[in-house]
Amino acid sequence: MKKSNHESLRRRKHEILERLRHEAGADRPLPMFRGPRPVYTVSDRATATAVGGIGAVHTMVRELGLDRAIDQALHLLKRHVPYQESDHVLNIAYNLIAGGTKLEDLEVLRQDAGYMDLLGTERIPDPTTAGDFLRRFRQRHRVDGLMDAINRVRVEVWRRQPKRDRTCAIVDGDGTITPT
Repeated sequence: MKKSNHESLRRRKHEILERLRHEAGADRPLPMFRGPRPVYTVSDRATATAVGGIGAVHTMVRELGLDRAIDQALHLLKRHVPYQESDHVLNIAYNLIAGGTKLEDLEVLRQDAGYMDLLGTERIPDPTTAGDFLRRFRQRHRVDGLMDAINRVRVEVWRRQPKRDRTCAIVDGDGTITPT
């Protein structure tokens, strides 16, 4: 990160700490939440999303090779027009991370340009397409194949840790206990 960015972040953190510093004082006659009407602008240069952390998650998925592992393990589609198996699996997982609780919530993400920009994609599968993909998991070995792909990447995560940190790890993501 640039030195100027570090300075900017330090300054912003200091400003927030100053705002949050509690000083005893007189009783307030007005509510704290009383700011002016916000002004919203549309930028031609940048997009934003409420799901900003998804970019970090997607970077981790790509760097660990989870997307490639999923594509190697799952062969559910005869043709990849336009999505790979990993696109479908990650689409559903990212929907959950974004706060979605059902496939229909994917439609909100499909309308979020900032979200799709963070993933580097033109579009994501719609809820109907996601449901069609999920119905292909009827056979048990397909679910096992996906779990095996995830577990292979989990071993890689463990391997990348410094030896001193490899004594014990508790990752409570899906309730699965897996020796590594």
